[in-house]
Amino acid sequence: MDAGKSDTIPTNLRLLTVLEEVARAGVPVTPTAVNDVLGLPKPTIHRLFSTLEDEGFLQRDMDGRTYSPGPRLRQLAGGIISSRHIRTARQAILRKLSAQVGETCNIAMPERNAMTYLERVETEWPLRIQLPIGTSVPFYCTASGKMYLSSLASNHLERYLDATDLVAHTPNTLTTPEAILRELEEVRRNGYALDREEFMDDMIALAVPIADVNGRLMATLSFHAPTQRFDIDHALEFLAPLRAAADDLSKLLAGEDEPG
Repeated sequence: MDAGKSDTIPTNLRLLTVLEEVARAGVPVTPTAVNDVLGLPKPTIHRLFSTLEDEGFLQRDMDGRTYSPGPRLRQLAGGIISSRHIRTARQAILRKLSAQVGETCNIAMPERNAMTYLERVETEWPLRIQLPIGTSVPFYCTASGKMYLSSLASNHLERYLDATDLVAHTPNTLTTPEAILRELEEVRRNGYALDREEFMDDMIALAVPIADVNGRLMATLSFHAPTQRFDIDHALEFLAPLRAAADDLSKLLAGEDEPG
């Protein structure tokens, strides 16, 4: 935005332009950093941030300086992604993938402290894992959560690990920051994340990112399966169709032509 452009921002659009810049950054930001783009008077930008925080659209992070999307902004984003037109096409992509894999497929979005299932298509097998839409699961011991954690900057990841009680959900759960950091390095190298019976006994999962228009992780696409039917090697045989479906979902949510 040009230095003089702040003069042309109508007063009733300034809150929206702040939210737009926070979303564009994709990481926690300070009012000063946002104002480097918008060029508003210093008292104005701090007043706008204060209003957005008070109303729940932004929330202050643990460092006390930076801000991230608050619950109302996350609900707004989820509502847009869940619009009827998009959901119909999204369900078609998930149904096709579920038919290929033969297992339940999920879309999950990162919330403040957990991944939340936004969409799913169930397997037809009578033996299935019950994790309905709206269920929240931890970051550190799930495939979708580890996929998200791998996208964080190192300082934000360290703060998360310092503040989180790494409870062992199963004997396979990684419960030390060092072990989780090693795992996330592998996730970054591979471009996918695995749950090796870390969240639930007898369940494995494979997740890949769904990217936004800037190439950042916006959500995750995954499938999970009981170990009676799947092992890790068998799960990885479906990595290519999982990635293809994630690419279709990225294009759909970016407003590009719907996949055929």
